Amino acid sequence: MLLNVQQRQALIKYLLSQEKKDTDSADSPCDSFQIHDPQAEVGGVFTEIEMGELYFCLEQRLVRVRGQVIELTAKEFDILALLLTHPKRVFTYELIMELVWNEDYTFYSKKAVSNHMSNLRKKLKVTPDALNYIKNIVGVGYKFEAP
Repeated sequence: MLLNVQQRQALIKYLLSQEKKDTDSADSPCDSFQIHDPQAEVGGVFTEIEMGELYFCLEQRLVRVRGQVIELTAKEFDILALLLTHPKRVFTYELIMELVWNEDYTFYSKKAVSNHMSNLRKKLKVTPDALNYIKNIVGVGYKFEAP
């Protein structure tokens, strides 16, 4: 394991507690990250994110690429939500297992994460010229790369 139990818990706590306060700065790696709240005036607030041709709504569990609705499994959606809400941040296989599956990394294999990522990447690539949003960091994990 890369991190011991205390280090993993501290990192998870840090990741989940971070605010998007740096997204307003010009040198932020997340400057193309946009959150829209169109339902705010009618009492319902949706977490909607648009990046390039990708549209994501957390509450509706809806994903579209180039206007086409993408059918995702629950785990695929949760993985995408994790990566998309932390663009450019590299998540190790271990962290993905803990944050998405809520399981100890040793219970599952790295292959389980890889298989879900492969399926997710295929589903998001609706045409051959569509962008590859999820990048593999060889031997480490994955990150969401905004266009």
